[in-house]
Amino acid sequence: MAPIPVSAAVPEPVYYLSLGDSLATGYQPGQGDTDTGYPDQLLSRLGARAPGLELVKLGCSGETSASLLRGGRCAYPEGSQLKAAVAFLRANPGRVRYLTLDIGGNDVNRCVRGGALDQKCVLPAIRELTGNLWTIITELRRAGGPSVRYTGMTYYNPVLASWLTGSSGRTLATVSTPLVQGLNGFMSTLYLLAGYRVADVQRTFATGDFRGKATVEGYGELPLNVARICLWTHMCARGDIHPTVEGHTKITDTFAAVA
Repeated sequence: MAPIPVSAAVPEPVYYLSLGDSLATGYQPGQGDTDTGYPDQLLSRLGARAPGLELVKLGCSGETSASLLRGGRCAYPEGSQLKAAVAFLRANPGRVRYLTLDIGGNDVNRCVRGGALDQKCVLPAIRELTGNLWTIITELRRAGGPSVRYTGMTYYNPVLASWLTGSSGRTLATVSTPLVQGLNGFMSTLYLLAGYRVADVQRTFATGDFRGKATVEGYGELPLNVARICLWTHMCARGDIHPTVEGHTKITDTFAAVA
């Protein structure tokens, strides 16, 4: 008697969960949210390690740490991006392989007004962000457990583009940089304490490097950190803080190296 064929078991799906602000949605000026951002690019890299990996994008353009935590910016059935992510993690135990997070840029960008840095705004914004971030990352880890590879991102400094506007702009670029570096330091420490990996985008964008030089078409020779903002974001050409597609590729490279 011929053996009875046994149907191959259908493997359960595995997931990459992407959280954050407009960087996580792949926002491009004039286009809105796209599929060219770092999560979509990173999916193809991570998929080589985990065949059948599916991307779940919960990011929200304009999200702050407060709105990610409590809601109010984008509509989620659960009430907030964090609650939606926690619900997904709990509904898919052991099937979420990767989680990436970028949040905090919108918390501090509001402190730059009219080409100047509002010093009174900065410290309260950082204080609120660090408190919210700790709550966010610990709740995510509690819901997802130890099998998820969690990675959080540091930020580049879009204010460096003010270097092109003259002496006052150069002062703003210079003053803003240690503040961004300090913020990224706080965030990195929290990520590491919570058991996350850190995708150091600040380093990729050479945020603190005013000494290195690079030539950018239309602008000539610039400090390396300013040049990378011009090359990898829309700040110099359009006054828009978002990364270009190439900028998203650089962010993808940074995540892929540690995720």
